[in-house]
Order: sequence, then C-alpha cells, then structure tokens
Amino acid sequence: MQSKGIYLITANFSKIYEIISAKFKNVTVFEPIGGFVCTKEAAVAFENGNEKELIKSIIKEFNRLQKKYDLVVVRAFEAFSNLGKFELNLMLARHLNTPVFSEKNLKALNINSNLVISSDLDEVLNANQSIMTPFRFENLLIETASKDKKMVVLPESNDERILKASELLMQTKAVNLTLLGDETAVKSRADELGINLSGVKFINLEKNVFQESFAKELYELRKHKGLTLEKAKELILDKTYFGTMMVQTGLADAMVSGASTNTADTVRPAFQIIKTTPDSPLVSSSFIMCMGEEILIYADCAVIPNPDANALAHIAISSAKTAIEFGIEPRVALLSYSTGNSSEGSDTDLAKEAKKIINELEPELKVEGPIQYDAAIDLGVARKKIPNSDVAGRANVFVFPNLNSGNIGYKIAQRSGHCIAIGPILQGLKKPVNDLSRGCLVDDIINTVLITAIQAGEKK
Repeated sequence: MQSKGIYLITANFSKIYEIISAKFKNVTVFEPIGGFVCTKEAAVAFENGNEKELIKSIIKEFNRLQKKYDLVVVRAFEAFSNLGKFELNLMLARHLNTPVFSEKNLKALNINSNLVISSDLDEVLNANQSIMTPFRFENLLIETASKDKKMVVLPESNDERILKASELLMQTKAVNLTLLGDETAVKSRADELGINLSGVKFINLEKNVFQESFAKELYELRKHKGLTLEKAKELILDKTYFGTMMVQTGLADAMVSGASTNTADTVRPAFQIIKTTPDSPLVSSSFIMCMGEEILIYADCAVIPNPDANALAHIAISSAKTAIEFGIEPRVALLSYSTGNSSEGSDTDLAKEAKKIINELEPELKVEGPIQYDAAIDLGVARKKIPNSDVAGRANVFVFPNLNSGNIGYKIAQRSGHCIAIGPILQGLKKPVNDLSRGCLVDDIINTVLITAIQAGEKK
C-alpha cells in the first residue's frame, strides 16, 4: 500500500513537522523545487511556459519517496517563474494528490477543485482525496507498463511523429518497440531530425524471413471468405496487415497505427485476423479522457454507428473493463436527452433496454440510464433529478447512444474543454491493436502505446 502525503503551506513548518513526526514513525520532507534537484532542461522549459517535464520529474521523485516512507511531507516554496506562491503550490498539490495544510484560507484559489485544503491538521492527515491529473496519469502508465515490458509494433516509420515518440518511449524503458521499414533508411531520416532510435528493432517489409509464413497463415485464416494465396501474399506487403500478423503470431504483443493511415485501414486487419474475445460479440472503442483532476471513459466514439440495445450493453461492459484495466472503479452512465422516467421514446427505451441486458450479464456492475450528462457528472443536479443512485453525480464511464453524439461529445471536451483525449482504444479484440488520430501529437502516440502495452499485459 502506498504511503500518504501532505502538502504544508505554512510559515510554521518546523512546528507542524514536529507534530506530524510524533504521529508517524517514518517521515521525510520533500521540497519539489527548493530542495529537489530537477534537470536544467526541465527548469528552463518551465520558465518558457512548458511545465510538463518539470512536473513529471517532481511526480516521479515524489512517488519514489512514497515507496520508502510512511508519510511524505511536501514543503512549500516561493514563487517560481510567473506563478505566485499559493497558485504554484496548489497546482503541485493537485499533481501529487496531496491534501493541503495552511493557516490561510486558500479556497478562493481552489475553485472547482477536489483538493482538500484545511487549517485543521488532523482533517488534512485523514483526508481521502483522489485526484488524477493528466501528468500523474502519464506517470502511472509508465510505471505500470514498466512492470511487464511488452513489444509494440509501429508500422508507420515514415511519420516524423512516430519517430520522435519512439525515441521518448525508449527513454522511459517501459516498452520494447519494432518499427516496420528499412533500418538504414529510417535511421538516416531520424538522424536528419536529431532523433535517436537506439534500442528500437526494425523489420523491412520488402525483405524479411516472416513474409512467406505470414502470407500462408493469412490465407488459412481468410480462405473461407474467398481469399486466395496470391492475394494473401499481396496483402502481407501492406504495413498494417503485416503488423497485425506480428501480433497474431506472437512476434509482437500489440500494435499501434493510424498516424498516417485512416481508421478503417487500421482496424480492418484486426477485425479479420485477431477477431473478438469469446465473451464479446463486437469490437467497440473508447477514449480515455484526461480532465483536470480525474480520468473519464467515453464510448463509443469511433467504431459502431448506431448500436441496438444489445450492442450498447456490450459497449458499456467493454468500457467498464477498460476502466478497470487502468485502476478506475467503473460507474457507467447510459447517456440520453432525459433522465430516468422523465420522458418516453425510442431513444430513452434504447438505454432502458441496454441497462436490463447489462444487469443480466454483469449484475455487479454499477450502471444508470437513461441519464443526462449533467445528472451523471454533477452531484447537485443528480440529487434533484435522480436521488439514491449509485452512479448519478459520480459516473466515470459515459456511454453515448450512437457514434454521432459520441464523436461530437469527445471532440467538444477535447477542443473546447482542453481535455486530453487518448484513443480510440479498441475493445473486445483477443489481442490489442489501437488506432491513432491522423491529427495526433507526439504525446498522444506515447500515451496510446503505453496503454496498448498495458492492455497486452492484461490479455496474456
């Protein structure tokens, strides 16, 4: 069990620390910037408005200390860069998921936050908050993937973003990577871009020892659908089919593609070759939505256009399993334009029927529907619209009634709400293959690869 942490923003640090030390046997002090030696590059980046590298290094060191001590006391520091003292310390307290002790009233600086702030030391020490910022989530992905390193194949070695992400992923030491392409040509291009691909493996699509066996296996898998051996040999020259066959045969544990390939061409080989798990009649998708202080799941935003009640139920069940894979206790909301029995119609009937199916298949799963988004996410609204619900106001898995609303919804959150959307994560496959948006950033690729590697560990 990981130890506790507490953030002290007080002029009486020595006195408060003495009281805390009497309560806990094994205590240490952590000074995120004042005493912790961050890299020069991270500090310069922070000064230039790029806080990510500094905060990630702080989270990593804090987590290391938590494994060694019963309590980690974080000592506040003065203003840094253009951030004031309290603003900066409260920001870091959220990233470290530590409640805050302060004699001053800081609530005005903490609007719309789940951060516990109090001048009552016992209240802070006993606080049980759960804040997951995007930076903390990325650190969690690295730590989880590192425990069981998997081989992930990336077919799109022609994409600069893939090359840069590969370099950064190798630096984490959390995954092993194979790029499809001629090693000399790809490394030459990487050198031009100042990218180091040390440790990455390569397979040349045009000349490799797997080509013949992959073509024969693909033929055996698809001959009942009319595929000829000649056509199989042609398909195996396609980077996505080749990468999928690597996963199917165990040469790789998982695949991530889509940076320069459309979704249909990315997922079609997975549907045809890897296929679904015995308990899932369909492949669906979800997005992991990294909000300011929590992680939510949105589904289905990429695959199934108009699910019937049975399909909607299986989307919800698969999405709940995705949540569990990443340490989230699922509370599922079947979204609609109305809540409970406030309205009748085919759209609300869809959610009602899906809920019945879920209750039969997964009776322990917490699910509510039909329910509006505000009632699902906001406790105040939930108390008025649907009191006594285990899900309302606290939902973390949101299932949209169709692809149209789901795709619009996640992009509103991503673009207008400045949420980090990771995905789409494909659900229901026997082995993990995941798609990237063609507009993806390097960070998106990194997070998707880490998530896919973790999925591979779950499916073994």
